[in-house]
Amino acid sequence: MTRAPALSACTAVACLAAAPLARAHVPDLPAGSTDVPWTFEPWVVCLLLLGSALYAAGLRNLWRRAGMHRGVSGWQAAAFAGGQLALVAALVSPLDALGTLLFSAHMVQHEILMVVAAPLLVIGRPLAVWTWGLPPRWRSGAGDAARLGPIAATWRVLTHPAVAWALHGVVLWAWHMPGLFEAALARPGVHTLQHTSFFASALLFWWAPLGSASRQGQGASMFYLFTTMVHTAALGALLTLSPALWYPAYASTSPAFGLDPLEDQQLGGLVMWVPAGLAYLAVGLALAARWLRDGGTARGAALKMQAPGSAMK
Repeated sequence: MTRAPALSACTAVACLAAAPLARAHVPDLPAGSTDVPWTFEPWVVCLLLLGSALYAAGLRNLWRRAGMHRGVSGWQAAAFAGGQLALVAALVSPLDALGTLLFSAHMVQHEILMVVAAPLLVIGRPLAVWTWGLPPRWRSGAGDAARLGPIAATWRVLTHPAVAWALHGVVLWAWHMPGLFEAALARPGVHTLQHTSFFASALLFWWAPLGSASRQGQGASMFYLFTTMVHTAALGALLTLSPALWYPAYASTSPAFGLDPLEDQQLGGLVMWVPAGLAYLAVGLALAARWLRDGGTARGAALKMQAPGSAMK
């Protein structure tokens, strides 16, 4: 239970990323309308239910074999449930449709996907639990396939902290460039790609500090969290303080909600600047506290071993 097979891990990331892929655009609403409908896309609901059912089956099998709360704790299972609920809030609620009308709502949706749902799902260890949810024959087959060179190598590259950090940063900045963002609003296929790349890159990014910190090193994870907090705050500040409208597509829809288009952009920038930054900071501080605690324990044990007469006790 220390490491999920690479094949099931890649499949899990693809399955998680499929939710925003399946629903990234809503039908056009009448001009000036503020009657925002609930979003109900059968594919999204089916994927969420499938992920939850497979997780529940895997948790049952794991705890039956290893004992209650062994391998995956109760709070980790609760984190997974919270991540699923966050996906529901982002994709199966009026927020999805509202994001096509208000830039600030669109930013809230993106942040829920990237800094709420993604880290909670990683904490829940779905890669390992979903593996336990497979039938025994499939489980062993996945383990055999995971040892294939291309699959294992691809997973190692994608989950390397530096690669995941760079990929997430590039995805974040690229999609907020006016040309690409406007293209995503205008074309459902591009919008699909935007949401999927946000969510998938966030899952890979959070894997290093939350899913495999013991393997990759907490010091490096804190560095990547800090630098991500800095550059996302910079992007949020640019959006908030800019005197120019970056995304003219919202100019005709935001006034219906009592917001000037520039005010809507500023509000969206603040969402990225403050709440998202606090999420990175909170995880970074938690890692720092654990690092100091573990380091202090190790130093204390070493000093005890070196103390005169300690060997005679």
